[in-house]
Amino acid sequence: MRILIAEDERMLADSIAEGLRAEALAVDVVYDGDAALENLAVNDYDVLVLDRDLPVVHGDDVCRAVAESGAHVRVLMLTAAAAVPARVEGLRIGADDYLTKPFAFEELVARVQALARRTRPAEPPVLERAGLRLDRARREVYRDGRYMHLARKEFGLLAELLRADGSVVSAERLLEKVWDEHTDPFTNTVRVTMMKLRRKLGDPPLIETVPGVGYRIP
Repeated sequence: MRILIAEDERMLADSIAEGLRAEALAVDVVYDGDAALENLAVNDYDVLVLDRDLPVVHGDDVCRAVAESGAHVRVLMLTAAAAVPARVEGLRIGADDYLTKPFAFEELVARVQALARRTRPAEPPVLERAGLRLDRARREVYRDGRYMHLARKEFGLLAELLRADGSVVSAERLLEKVWDEHTDPFTNTVRVTMMKLRRKLGDPPLIETVPGVGYRIP
């Protein structure tokens, strides 16, 4: 999943991003509404964590723009206003969920994950194929019953390949869904991480390279 955080309190925004990345999510961060709109125009996000009181372009206007665009991104609005009328107004302009500050980080993660599930077809909590078993909630992976410890990006790559259900996934798609916007698009990070993942999965090899197209688990 790829998340955009639009929050002008930089320490809070960076703290949220760090926590979500620890959950194996790809996260981009902006600090004003204009930057949020720019990112939304060029990247495919699952969830937008949106502070309501953003500078430059107000969070309400960002939310309205998202709703009017028809984009599939879900909006979790953050605000210090706890009054019912304020929450109702946020939902009316297009927010999918609402969280008042201060909040428990665990609740934010749960709400982000719940919203992200609504941006794509329902999928089981456990993905299985070719003797692999990936439990997304527990972040555990097994091959033929043997537990394997994977780094966050390795786990993310494997999850995307299993979601594809045998179809080929391009390196560009993997880069978009598993890494954030600061990753050089010309980097070989996908290839290097794929090499490490294959090494951990062991023999016989499970991940097939389709030259010039991408990767798949047949």
